[in-house]
Amino acid sequence: MKLKRSKPSPFHNRARRGFKGYPVATIAFYGPDDRKATKMVVGIVHIEDGEPNPLLRWFSEEEDVRNSRTVLAEARATLDEHGVKSVAMADRIIGCPHEEGIDYPEGKTCPRCPFWAGRDRWTGESLS
Repeated sequence: MKLKRSKPSPFHNRARRGFKGYPVATIAFYGPDDRKATKMVVGIVHIEDGEPNPLLRWFSEEEDVRNSRTVLAEARATLDEHGVKSVAMADRIIGCPHEEGIDYPEGKTCPRCPFWAGRDRWTGESLS
């Protein structure tokens, strides 16, 4: 049986083009596991070594944000509004959508996302 691979985000093609100048959009997807993204974060960096401004977040418990027409349209409009020339993003969900120190205590693992406990968020591999 062949596994069905989820289609990439529409931003992947822009990210594959590489650095084309500033402003740069950083895009990250987060989810309770490595299959469903429930949070998308877009930061716009206007100058080298600058901080992202704005830093926007979209959430959806019902659908994968990577497939949400509303979320993707709003994110695309944000990139257009800021004249983004480059996109940087990971090719996977990179961790839990909950924020350490806000949604759960600093130094602890998220109690709502056991999938990410003891797991490298960049590779998805178990650390033990």
